[in-house]
Amino acid sequence: MSEFKTIIEPFRIHSVEPLHMTTFDERTAALAEASFNLFDLRAKDVLIDLLTDSGTGAMSRDQWAAIQRGDESYAGSPSWFAFRDAVQNLFPFRHVIPTHQGRAAEKILFGVTGGKGKVIPNNTHFDTTRANIEYSGAEAVDLVIEEGRDPSSMHPFKGNMDIGALEALLEERADDVPLVMITITNNSGGGQPVSLQNMRDVRAVCQRYGKPLFIDACRFAENAWFIREREEGQGGREVVDIVRDIAATADGMTMSAKKDPLGNIGGWLALNDDELAAECRNLLILTEGFPTYGGLAGRDLEAIAQGLTEAIDHDYLRYRIRSTAYLGDALEEVGVPVMKPCGGHAVYLDARALLPHVPPLEYPGQALAVALYETGGVRGCEIGTVMFGQSPDGTEKPAAMDLVRLAIPRRTYTQSHMDYVIEVCAKVAARAADIGGMRIVEQSAALRHFTARFEKL
Repeated sequence: MSEFKTIIEPFRIHSVEPLHMTTFDERTAALAEASFNLFDLRAKDVLIDLLTDSGTGAMSRDQWAAIQRGDESYAGSPSWFAFRDAVQNLFPFRHVIPTHQGRAAEKILFGVTGGKGKVIPNNTHFDTTRANIEYSGAEAVDLVIEEGRDPSSMHPFKGNMDIGALEALLEERADDVPLVMITITNNSGGGQPVSLQNMRDVRAVCQRYGKPLFIDACRFAENAWFIREREEGQGGREVVDIVRDIAATADGMTMSAKKDPLGNIGGWLALNDDELAAECRNLLILTEGFPTYGGLAGRDLEAIAQGLTEAIDHDYLRYRIRSTAYLGDALEEVGVPVMKPCGGHAVYLDARALLPHVPPLEYPGQALAVALYETGGVRGCEIGTVMFGQSPDGTEKPAAMDLVRLAIPRRTYTQSHMDYVIEVCAKVAARAADIGGMRIVEQSAALRHFTARFEKL
């Protein structure tokens, strides 16, 4: 159907839930009650919720049917074997350790491998990854290519890791590096994909220095589709084969099943090293649950297993990527600066470009996100100095970019919803000069963006 311009959802709506239409005064009051932190808004007061694509998608008919097969045996449930087999079909690592979500997999992995004096490189660590590394006492280092820090660059794989920078780090501090990580797609850097060749190049460097490579693979299917569409020699390939090639570059992975696997909860840690797996399982039992359920109900394991088969469907991925690009292209046409090219799961507004009069330490991303909700009930997420400007020692510095992520839940909104979002963004952009900065009046020592309290300047 690619010869037609209109993007149609490759599914029919089977069940609906109502949206609550709010007034400007109601939204203003809700913001004041939430101290201008969009995480503290009541979901019923949000019209179009683009805060995150994590666990917010619509499950399919077949996933709901799979839930009915859920077996809740404490150990050795048939649902565990369905889950394990579905994971290993795509990612054939020897050990699969289920967790209740991705950050639990990170907590276990870095609880075992991290520690004071260690350093863990990534293209760009996401917030919970960085927090779990730093909580262990280790240092999280971002080594994305230069184009990945430029919102206007049209590099097709802006999520790529800087190979030269990785080699330099390992040359200087190899003894301090327990593992190398690469995030696909690169969420903190605008949802930008990583090329298969770059993963193979990172793997080659890791092998030279004897370091394991782990993939934060939350959006593996979207990344594989970008490889298929953009990378030389990969066009026309089956996504399932590209995913297996991705897995072949790595020694292990963390996963939030709330993203591409189309679950509302769940995740896993998978790896090949027997000794490391044993240590991780011991920590799993202490913090999550028995190794064949890992904090999940059997019904959740079944839903994820089915979701993994749907996530790599070409019709679904074509719709997913095209509909995200539709939003990004339309915003650019109405004068809203966005991270280019568009990623797979979200459109990232360039808050610094739209609000050049607001300095980074007055949080232009947060100011823009607040304006979007205030204007039209659209909830986005600041990805900038609020999220990444806080250092472990308490100092603060501007993040590499100040963005607002409009993360699109999977199979949840229609094109008319996105047309409404475009109108709201255009209206906010038209009064951008009148939008002022913000300051933090209360914050936590880590992951402050979840609970911080703000006021307008």
